Amino acid sequence: MSLDSVRAFIAEHAPDIAVVEHQVSTATVPEAAAAHGCAPGQIAKTLSLRVGERVLLVVTRGDARLDNKKAKAAFGGKPRMLGLEEVAALTGHPVGGVCPFGLATPLPVYCDVSLKAYETVIPAAGSSRSSLAVAPERMAEIVGAEWVDVSEVPVSA
Repeated sequence: MSLDSVRAFIAEHAPDIAVVEHQVSTATVPEAAAAHGCAPGQIAKTLSLRVGERVLLVVTRGDARLDNKKAKAAFGGKPRMLGLEEVAALTGHPVGGVCPFGLATPLPVYCDVSLKAYETVIPAAGSSRSSLAVAPERMAEIVGAEWVDVSEVPVSA
């Protein structure tokens, strides 16, 4: 069902983008990078966070870590990761397939500036075996995301 909601969302908002189903798991950043033959940083991972009473999504590059100090400043409180069941209930996507497209609940989406290091990024597409390729700016536009600087990128990146 989650993959279907992503397909419907993409068909409506960006019909030129193809949702790809893989024979192998793309649930983790290393698995997705291997399936696509790209650097882990090019994978766009979606973090499901709670800040106080608010729930929000942050899309960042796959090799980045959330910087709690930056996130607290940007979102006005300490971010906490949602539990697996809460992620699935609020996004409609299972962990490993969470993305900012076709959400079960309207949630604010933020894109981390670290994504701009790549011309194309590869977020999941609603299942642990699906993804799509999109320019970071286009992804932000499609989902109505706000740009933030809340991650820490490895020095070697």
